[in-house]
Amino acid sequence: MLRDQSSDRARREANKAFKPVKTQKPMNDYAKDQHSFNENRERLKAERLAREAKPKGHSE
Repeated sequence: MLRDQSSDRARREANKAFKPVKTQKPMNDYAKDQHSFNENRERLKAERLAREAKPKGHSE
């Protein structure tokens, strides 16, 4: 029983060490454009929310 447990444990450790790497498909032009558009939109949204959160009396 103890021997079976140690081999199972060794097998689990080996599976962790040698687990397959998930590969991503290369993005096509449309996906790249969408990704950059979404990143830019999120950045602009964060900037707008930061501006709106400032008190009205303070101008830079």
